[in-house]
Amino acid sequence: MHDIKLIRDNPDAFDAGLAKRGLASQSAILIELDASRRDALGKQQDAETERNTLSKQIGKAKATGDEAEFNRLRGEVDRLKSVLEEAGQQARHFDETLNQHLAALPNLPHDDVPQGADEADNEEVRRWGDPRAMGFKPRDHVDLGEGLGQMDFKKAAEMSGSRFVALRGGLARMERALAQFMLDLHTTEHGYEEVSPPYMVRDEAVFGTGQLPKFSEDLFRTTDHRWLIPTAEVPLTNLARETIHAETDLPMRMTAYTPCFRSEAGSAGRDTRGMIRLHQFQKVEMVSIVTPDESDAELERMTGCAEKVLQLLELPYRVMKLCTGDMGFSARRTFDLEVWMPSQDCYREISSCSTCGDFQARRMDARFRKDGEKRPAFLHTLNGSGVAVGRALVAVLENHQNEDGSISIPAALRPYMGGAETITA
Repeated sequence: MHDIKLIRDNPDAFDAGLAKRGLASQSAILIELDASRRDALGKQQDAETERNTLSKQIGKAKATGDEAEFNRLRGEVDRLKSVLEEAGQQARHFDETLNQHLAALPNLPHDDVPQGADEADNEEVRRWGDPRAMGFKPRDHVDLGEGLGQMDFKKAAEMSGSRFVALRGGLARMERALAQFMLDLHTTEHGYEEVSPPYMVRDEAVFGTGQLPKFSEDLFRTTDHRWLIPTAEVPLTNLARETIHAETDLPMRMTAYTPCFRSEAGSAGRDTRGMIRLHQFQKVEMVSIVTPDESDAELERMTGCAEKVLQLLELPYRVMKLCTGDMGFSARRTFDLEVWMPSQDCYREISSCSTCGDFQARRMDARFRKDGEKRPAFLHTLNGSGVAVGRALVAVLENHQNEDGSISIPAALRPYMGGAETITA
């Protein structure tokens, strides 16, 4: 959510930020709506002041027995009552319309975010690891999983439809092992607090993180009007909502392992084969709640935490700074981690780490108070995949496959796999 005062004070900068995202100027209509809202509020306040003055005069007229003056003043009060009602309705209308416009606008990009239309314009920041030279043609994760007899798309589709999978045996255990490994790493070495959050949330929670109102089609909704979480970012970030936090309590760093549910409404025809894009998948999420001074450094820190996961899993990857056309609605700056996929001979996203500035905090009214200051300020929020468990499973299968179809288990996962070194059919 944007601060209308900042838009009034610097409309050109606001429009320039939207232009970087390929959007038309909005400051003029926003300022006009705000002016109409403030004008209506002014009329309401003036009428309220006048009514209070007349009420005192009515008391005097009644005390002196001046019936004519009393009736005249009562008539004026009745007139002001209709003025108050009309002005109040206008103020509410303009306030609601203004907030609807503001809620539909994405966050403004940081100055160093490259301008571009799509992923082709993202900038590579660094790489880690070299793709393994295989002496055979690598198979994709679907062939590997089905060859092991432990990945079943057919039965999953029969019971649930497309974009679902059932894992069995060693692959089911590896999925669980990956999550436990990530949680242990983030909680014992990276300073995150583990949280077990709700998987269903109300409208205000998904509005707070920016999924509503614009992206409702990407979500699943229950019959009692709750939303299945698309990511643990939603419940974790909302733990800070409608609260004024002490500066000494910051930063707050939280991590959670949850299922995620997405309709994938905008991905028709994309990644229809395999586990890359499912309606239900598992993810370990990281969320940080920090002061504005800390948010840039926290993004680098969070990205490094996600990188450590891939390094310990011995998965080659690269870090990409997303351009304005590929960045999420609530993000101010985003780094994507893309892991090497041998079967596709390219890198694919496995983690996305973003700083949102105060964009989400304004929507949630999440604030903090600096020591010695009376007036609270809005927090900054960050979120990142630490990492997507299903995609990590895909990457391990493809990068650690053997010619006979077995999978070598990375050393970091073996303690979570009962000491096993390979998965075989």
